[in-house]
Amino acid sequence: MCGIAGSINFRLDIPRLTKDLYHRGPDEQTTFEEGSLLLHHHRLAILDIAEGHQPMHHDELSIIFNGEIYNHSEVRKKLNLQCKTNSDTETILHAYQKSGPNCLNEFDGMFVIVIFDRTKNELFVARDRAGKKPIYYYCNKESFVFASELNALQGQVKETINEQHLQQYIRMGYFYKSSTPYNNVWELPAGSYATVSLNNPEVKITKWWDIHTYYQRKSTVNFEEALHTVDTHIHAAVRRRVESSDLEVGSFLSGGIDSGVVSAIAKQYNSSLKTFTVSFAGEYNEAPLAKLVADKYNTEHHEIAISYGNLKDDVEEILANYGEPFMDSSAIPSYYVSREAKKSLTVILNGDGGDEIFGGYRRYVPFAKYDFFNAGFLIKKSATIAHTLLPVPHNKKSKYNYLYRLTDLARKDSLRTYLSATIDSFEGFEKNIITSSGILKQVKDDFDRINKSSLSGLQKIMNLDFDNILNGDLLVKMDIATMAHSLEGRSPLLSKELLEFIPGLPDSYKIKGGQTKYLLRKLAEKYLPKELINQPKRGFEIPLKKWVDNELRDLIASYILPNDAYCQQFVASGFIDNLWNRRIKSGDEKRAKMIWTLFALEVWYKKCYLKHA
Repeated sequence: MCGIAGSINFRLDIPRLTKDLYHRGPDEQTTFEEGSLLLHHHRLAILDIAEGHQPMHHDELSIIFNGEIYNHSEVRKKLNLQCKTNSDTETILHAYQKSGPNCLNEFDGMFVIVIFDRTKNELFVARDRAGKKPIYYYCNKESFVFASELNALQGQVKETINEQHLQQYIRMGYFYKSSTPYNNVWELPAGSYATVSLNNPEVKITKWWDIHTYYQRKSTVNFEEALHTVDTHIHAAVRRRVESSDLEVGSFLSGGIDSGVVSAIAKQYNSSLKTFTVSFAGEYNEAPLAKLVADKYNTEHHEIAISYGNLKDDVEEILANYGEPFMDSSAIPSYYVSREAKKSLTVILNGDGGDEIFGGYRRYVPFAKYDFFNAGFLIKKSATIAHTLLPVPHNKKSKYNYLYRLTDLARKDSLRTYLSATIDSFEGFEKNIITSSGILKQVKDDFDRINKSSLSGLQKIMNLDFDNILNGDLLVKMDIATMAHSLEGRSPLLSKELLEFIPGLPDSYKIKGGQTKYLLRKLAEKYLPKELINQPKRGFEIPLKKWVDNELRDLIASYILPNDAYCQQFVASGFIDNLWNRRIKSGDEKRAKMIWTLFALEVWYKKCYLKHA
């Protein structure tokens, strides 16, 4: 795991870059320069510590690489590669020399790969399937600059703000695919690679992997066969992620089945497995459920009590780490959990991706029964009437809130239905956002492509969540939260084999009746105590309403209420004041979410943009 950066026809400020990326690679920092090209690498040494130095060179190729290729030994055998070290970096070099971009199809891993190909005089930049590892770039026809984090890139190029992308962020709650808050700065989309000529630094992007392809492949395997295949794939994924490290690998262990199954299988490949469970004062405590798994497998178990006592002092730094406005409040506990885990080890397994792949969200249940993206007139009309009559809910975990949101999404059309079903921050209040025309055009075009396909309603929303929420929010959150503490998080449920097998399975293997994640729950019966099998999905229990109204009230007010606050220009006059003083009819959770979205924007503006301006 590393931090990387580089440039063509652009002189990087190496001391500044080293400071900005140090947390991603504290073990070694190296700079390589050849002609107009400069490559910079920060190493967090995990695999082949003695020989895996970067940049690495082979014949006419040079590479810097962020991530891990967990099956690199298997790739060596399959492609008959003759390597001198045990480094996955060398495997990539030889595989690329032999197969070109097609080598990406062989890799099970998380990665951003940057290869300088002297025979073509160009850079090859590739990103993994799910987009676990980030890469941002700046291009202006004369020069090209890239880095693992936006703060590091903005520290070099100091670009101006793209206000249309900020409008999009307020509406959606995250930055869409390649968008960033800056002009001329983009994120390479997940499952894509780019080529950049050193003679003419124009970025040409190719999509090399798309989960939509695998949703279109209808599987005919019976349930028992699917159960066995998934079991085999998870074993392979966990084994690779445990064995592909010269350092100790531990596991996060919550009270859920995703991390429970991962931890149970990891114990088979690491007899001294350390597991970590966290609890938060005053919140739902999953520690007793997690301990059942730890006791069953006799892991070296650690219960970490996390306090929000210093949140007022920490929250600005936590949000500023993202280098962009980031409104997912679960970034806060993720930061604290990662900080505590780093005190014990450097590599940790997690259950990320399980909900998006196996069908773990409550919102998937109605979509398994009906395609709400194409609701008929009568359903829309009935839902509109019901939604008008129903009181606004204030408890997001209640069954009533679930019903209220169901009527809300059923009364809307296409993309608005999806936005209501997912982040649901400014939905219903979007007229208060000051927007330019066409800010959702690409989003709408991509949505329509999925909606017009032959997929079922459940497949559509799961496909969209993988492309949007997982990539634009959840993986961003965990990458920054873990790497802020030089901690590497590995996600077995996002392995190559699972990503290419699970989507095509019948809907009934994912949602059965009102049961989410049906296949994985059946598999969990083999590994986990029965008390865990039917536990509802909780995730981190975020007391956002409490933060907004109590602990962080004065701090948030100082950011968003002044008339000259930057966020004020993105919403209608008086909207923030009316929202703050409860003169707008809104549920407490939704109110807190809108306020937090604007607070995150203002923190970014003051702590990131103005800092680098």
